[in-house]
Amino acid sequence: MPNTTVTLAAISGAHGVTGEVRLKLFADSIDSLKRYKSFNDGALTVKSLRPTKDGAIARFAEINDRNAAEKLRSTLLTVPREALPPLGEDEYYHSDLLGLPCVSTEGKDLGTCIAVENFGASDVLEIQLPSEDGKPGKKFMVPMTKEAVPEWGDRIVIDADFVI
Repeated sequence: MPNTTVTLAAISGAHGVTGEVRLKLFADSIDSLKRYKSFNDGALTVKSLRPTKDGAIARFAEINDRNAAEKLRSTLLTVPREALPPLGEDEYYHSDLLGLPCVSTEGKDLGTCIAVENFGASDVLEIQLPSEDGKPGKKFMVPMTKEAVPEWGDRIVIDADFVI
């Protein structure tokens, strides 16, 4: 079941002395954030938002100085899942993939999707194999491409050629 909230960014620290904060974006671009007037169930109201080379700078109505901004370090900025725009064909939200069971095209249980990373070329799924002898299962990564992942929805199907 998808999460009821989706994280779009995280506050990485203060910027300046007037309460602005630096953001690490988990969305495609700052445009993905601009459609929302507030985050975290209205706890943070956006006054301004501008792009930077490494993310964005935000000013929230509730934050007026550097000390208050520093206290927000590591705060995740979330919105309700239902507030997100509808997905196009072959699109997905990372949060919808996390926790899904994974199987190979041969029907073998591969465990669970535990992370979605992007190192520049495309998204990469991190899969944790089922536990063995009470120990956590090994992990492996697979590119989120049609060749490697032909199907996803209630589960993630991974082409057997991409399984370790």
